[in-house]
Amino acid sequence: MTWVEFQYAAAGAIVCWGIGSILSVFSAKQRSSKTLGTAFLMAGTAVMVFFLIAFWVTIDRPPLRTLGETRLWYATLIPIVGFLVEYRWKVSWLKYYCVALASFFLAINILFPDVYDKTLMPALQSVWFVPHVVVYLVGYVLLAASSAAAWHNLYRNKRSMNKEGHAVSHYLALLGFVFLTFGLVFGAIWAKEAWGHYWTWDPKETWALIAWLGYLGYMHANAAKVNENKLQWYLAMAFLVLLVSWFGVNYLPSAQSSVHVY
Repeated sequence: MTWVEFQYAAAGAIVCWGIGSILSVFSAKQRSSKTLGTAFLMAGTAVMVFFLIAFWVTIDRPPLRTLGETRLWYATLIPIVGFLVEYRWKVSWLKYYCVALASFFLAINILFPDVYDKTLMPALQSVWFVPHVVVYLVGYVLLAASSAAAWHNLYRNKRSMNKEGHAVSHYLALLGFVFLTFGLVFGAIWAKEAWGHYWTWDPKETWALIAWLGYLGYMHANAAKVNENKLQWYLAMAFLVLLVSWFGVNYLPSAQSSVHVY
């Protein structure tokens, strides 16, 4: 499997997610249709999991080097978060946001094909490469799901209180923050091994720290019992900082000499 086959796998996953969402949402009262909808949603996710594994085997390296490859991981992982949340909290609506976000990032990869390249620069040939990037991507996925849950909560709060939804957005943010923390630590250890310094104030490093501090601010605000509605707004908007840290920083003039630019 390579980027040549990606468009077919991505299109198949998007179609499965679309059919599954329609069957689940508009046939909620019919148990058989809902079960079939769930099957389609899981099938779409399974397609992307299979493609990711096959892609890794084909290119003989972790598919984590380019921006397109990180979007591939993101689109594969975030539906899984939706399913896990439904299993843990019996909240079904989040998975629809998750597959919508996954479809969006797959569509970007279809419209802007990635470069096929098996090589890894020497600095990436490190035992810290996979842990650092994967941990960060899982953190990004969890925090994206947290933001989606927060937006849903803000909409629902106009009509009624949604305490369960608030718990979902909070615990996803808490877990995502833990992964961000490990990502920073792993990155610092890797930098020391590769370049001799734990921290160099590289633009990507700086924005990663800004994103981490942003979510640390949320944790303090939650501990201080800030108004729940304000906390939901905080989580809803905080993901914008992560987007800058993830790929927005690539377009900054100061980032052109960065070792983190894809």
